[in-house]
Amino acid sequence: RKTNFFNVNHLVVITEVGKLIFSSILEFVVTNGALLKSVKENVIDDPLGALKISVPSLLYLIQNTLLYVALSNLAAPLFQVTYQGKLVTTAIVSVIMLDRKYTSRQWVCLVIISIGVAIVVLGERKEAEKQVDQNTQSIFVGLTSVTVACLCSALAGVYFEKVLKKATTNKDGVARPPVSMWMRNMQLAFFSIVIGVSQTIFVAGDTEKKPYFHGFNTSVWILVLLQAGGGMLVAAVIKYADNVLKGLATGVSVVVASAFSAIFFNVKLTEQFGFGSCMILVSVYYFSNNLPKCLNKAGKEKSIDMDPMLPK
Repeated sequence: RKTNFFNVNHLVVITEVGKLIFSSILEFVVTNGALLKSVKENVIDDPLGALKISVPSLLYLIQNTLLYVALSNLAAPLFQVTYQGKLVTTAIVSVIMLDRKYTSRQWVCLVIISIGVAIVVLGERKEAEKQVDQNTQSIFVGLTSVTVACLCSALAGVYFEKVLKKATTNKDGVARPPVSMWMRNMQLAFFSIVIGVSQTIFVAGDTEKKPYFHGFNTSVWILVLLQAGGGMLVAAVIKYADNVLKGLATGVSVVVASAFSAIFFNVKLTEQFGFGSCMILVSVYYFSNNLPKCLNKAGKEKSIDMDPMLPK
């Protein structure tokens, strides 16, 4: 029954609470127990620096909320593949905000990824139109949610990367190392909780108000733990790599998620879906690795080519 469903905003807030707890524990370990001192130096003594994290916090919160909306309106394989559009968006935003440069080969790969996404969307749309009277899913709402989520993900991720890797100064203007990623994650989670709770209180409207944890069964709690733990991994990847590499790694999950969807949810994978998925995965691989020698006989890439991003 619909009344037994959990509130999406509640799920997002509880997930952020989990991230705050995990980040606090890791910051406590990294600082050898000086968690309170770290909070004083990076929050109380530098409120403007901490306030910068409110920007990606808002974007991440919007993104997460839209992802749950998209999941409830799209089949799992379609959602997984279309969400890879964030890779293209992230690369473009990285060029604009971080002044990164990509080779012609890499941009071609990004274009092929976009074409692959379009092929999958067109194929799944036909299937969704056949089933429109059989369920309450809306492919327009789902695809719109994914599109906006991709933009929010790119802006938030690149901005967070810039703040995470940028050196800071103390009260006396003396340069010091960047704030730890766990402290930044704590700040992210804190602002996300504030925004999420405010959203629940002031944007609820006339809808039926449900208490926190309403509809939280075992599966939902597992989802909360996975999302909170995933947030820690994302911070580490952004710190030691970058947002584009994070997107490339996520692309591998498309095949795995699609296979599990076919096995456990009886989702039918069409030939069109398979073709589009192959285009995406092959392009993701060659975005980060050189083309085979047989394809490079005509000439080498220009000197602006970046080194392969993935270890061999």
